[in-house]
Amino acid sequence: MDEIKTDLSNSTIDACIQHASDVLAIQLGLVEDKGYDFAPEFKDMTTQLYLFGVVWRFAESLKVGGNARDTAFSALEEMLIRDGMRRNSARKRVTFLKQMSQVADGRNALAVAIGYQSQSGDNSLVEVFDHYVDDFQVSGDFWRLYDRTKKTMLYGGLIVAFVVIWIITLYLPGNSTIAIFAASLMAAALFVVPVFLIGLLVYKVKIKNAKNSTSSTT
Repeated sequence: MDEIKTDLSNSTIDACIQHASDVLAIQLGLVEDKGYDFAPEFKDMTTQLYLFGVVWRFAESLKVGGNARDTAFSALEEMLIRDGMRRNSARKRVTFLKQMSQVADGRNALAVAIGYQSQSGDNSLVEVFDHYVDDFQVSGDFWRLYDRTKKTMLYGGLIVAFVVIWIITLYLPGNSTIAIFAASLMAAALFVVPVFLIGLLVYKVKIKNAKNSTSSTT
């Protein structure tokens, strides 16, 4: 009896994954044609939430019993694993998607709702992304700004700390290891903090400009 249930469960998961793959192949082509510039993490999360909605409805149509919502998340996790993600990472990803699948008042997130209501061959994933084209905080431009600032702080801070250690060791011998380490940390902080503040200022300016641009077009 348990073997029959396992086979049924596996066949259900396989059917859900196949359906998700078929829908994704069509929808991604339509999205690529639009030329959106979103942050990669936002694009992946939104697409996965959309797929969850699609698979949730499909699982309900199979009428095999059990919780269709849980089945959809299980199928999504297995799909991520088959796409090359480690099982533990896929499990953590699905846990994150479960948290993001509903908004504060308990309603389904936009991507989930549109995915659930989608029809074969429509532009539903494009419809999801169209809601965010004017949101600078999820744009590729903001992501690149964040990535550049993060790398500048990391590598710049390390270089400054190394240079300070080298100068103190070479020209000011006799200092303790703790003193050298403290001086290098202080020098790195003097580099990192201004870079962070400049990045924050640029971010605020870009957010303000984006809001002004949005308000002027409405």
